[in-house]
Amino acid sequence: MGYFFNDPGLLTHALTHASFAYENGLPPNACNERLEFLGDAVLELCVSELLYTLFPGMSEGKLTSRRAALVCEPQLAALARDLRIGKCIRLGNGEDQSGGREKGSILSDALEAVLGAIYLDGGADTVRGVVFRLFKPLANDAPALRDNKTTLQEILQKNSRETAVYYIIDESGPPHNRIFTAQVTHQGNVLGKGAGGSKKEAEQAAAGAALKSTPPK
Repeated sequence: MGYFFNDPGLLTHALTHASFAYENGLPPNACNERLEFLGDAVLELCVSELLYTLFPGMSEGKLTSRRAALVCEPQLAALARDLRIGKCIRLGNGEDQSGGREKGSILSDALEAVLGAIYLDGGADTVRGVVFRLFKPLANDAPALRDNKTTLQEILQKNSRETAVYYIIDESGPPHNRIFTAQVTHQGNVLGKGAGGSKKEAEQAAAGAALKSTPPK
């Protein structure tokens, strides 16, 4: 990734999966989930700035679709494979034996966690440079992905400037096989709920449920 950590412990933290923490008796916060939460926000902001800069004539809707294509789980997992992040993740034995190093959700979350760690270690300008370097070559070729979240947001934007808000309302299952339940709201109204093996999958499922119901006015 072209970055050397001042505090290598942050990188170790970013590459520690919940299954490893669980099997080794480490506290829950020893895994990378909090850094993944931070890295997700950092990535979305940096990619938004990258696209805003690269495509000055592009509409908001098209920018949103292109960003969704760049930060979706399959794209992040593919980039993580190119960076060989899977070989570096600290996994529990059970997750490792079941092919966890190739799971899209684990790889994409680890990449986001590493970006969150770079933000804490080197600051906003540093992580912006890393994200720009990694994603600029992909920006022109990113497909106009019509995922559930993007489609729902485009429907909402026809009559409102407020965006949909997603919440993880439940987590269940062992660390190596978590099930997340997400809820999507708009202007205080619950539009749909859905579940998945990662937070992103759950949010997509919630958006899909909202799209199957009466379209928002």
